[in-house]
Amino acid sequence: MRVLVAFDKFKDALSARKTCEIVVQALRKSRPDWEFETAPLADGGDGFCDTLTGCVDGEFHEATVTGPLQNKVQARFGIVMANRLQDSALGLLGWSPNTGKIAVIELAESSGISLTPIANRSPWTTTTAGLGEIILSAIDCGAKGAIIGLGGSATHDLALGALWKLGFQFLDKRGASIEKAPTPEVWPLIERIEAPSANIRIPAGFQIKLACDVENPLLGPNGAAAVFGPQKGLAPSRYEELEDATLRTAQILCNARSTDDSVMNQPGTGAAGGAAFGLKVGLDAQIVPGYELVKNWIGLESKFERADMVITGEGRFDTSSLQGKGPGALALEAIASKKQLWVLAGSLGDLGDSDFPTHSTRAISPNGLPLEEALAATGKNLENAIKSIFGK
Repeated sequence: MRVLVAFDKFKDALSARKTCEIVVQALRKSRPDWEFETAPLADGGDGFCDTLTGCVDGEFHEATVTGPLQNKVQARFGIVMANRLQDSALGLLGWSPNTGKIAVIELAESSGISLTPIANRSPWTTTTAGLGEIILSAIDCGAKGAIIGLGGSATHDLALGALWKLGFQFLDKRGASIEKAPTPEVWPLIERIEAPSANIRIPAGFQIKLACDVENPLLGPNGAAAVFGPQKGLAPSRYEELEDATLRTAQILCNARSTDDSVMNQPGTGAAGGAAFGLKVGLDAQIVPGYELVKNWIGLESKFERADMVITGEGRFDTSSLQGKGPGALALEAIASKKQLWVLAGSLGDLGDSDFPTHSTRAISPNGLPLEEALAATGKNLENAIKSIFGK
């Protein structure tokens, strides 16, 4: 029996890589004669750096950078060699094996909502300045390009904080440089943005790719403020104010880069509080689909084809899992290919009107166990679930 073990993270408990390791170890005790392959899953959010860097034996680095609340935080990033990547991943990125060192950066490491206590969440005051600082640290490590996962942000600053750290200048009506993070709270002061080549701290030829599966445009009812603003602390009464400020500031950036402002309507530009828009316009970054990138990066297709059984899962499995997320997409593919399937999740939610086979799903946390205790026991609960399904 060939088994593919492919999990996403169990949020606040286990990384995708660690989850796969625990499940394989437990399976080997129960089925020592089986063959196993692992494929840690991720999109552009939490776990993106760990998964992509770890699975190609890249180097992990840490830098002290500006957090979303403008305090100092420790942020991790990866450095990988392009010649270690799957050809399909390189093709998706438009790079060659000779590209050299590539940085794997997770926006949430420096500007994540997990770094922002609920009481302090505000799209008006949070910044992506730390992202710019991580990019500079990666360049110091020899990176020739960067892949940035855009999930889990606490910000709505169009990545202007990152651009500011990378040499962009934000000028007031007197032409004086504004020497503080250009958060939405500061936007009314900005009359012009300049990016003199002598100031830009990114080397010529340094390419940035943005990994995300969000298709929201920058503005409108499906835009960044409308969809993601509330979880970042946006009061409903101030939505129109933020929307208008976003439009005005985005137009200033488009003017600075001689870019048609129709780019605001492009799918994905609303990702991470408009960070995708700002990096695309400011640095000519390109958006690539996060899950598709990970799928190619880890060689999931060939591993899937070899497998007789697929075991997958994540912290919570529900209808949203079946709408393009890694474990859900993989589970549906296993069903279509008539492979044996098990889905293990911390908790199971409503699967809607789908005909997903519930007999193949298992919630690993005992009923009634408080969340804090369930998170602490995730590894043990996974082991127990494997024992109950496969014996020993």
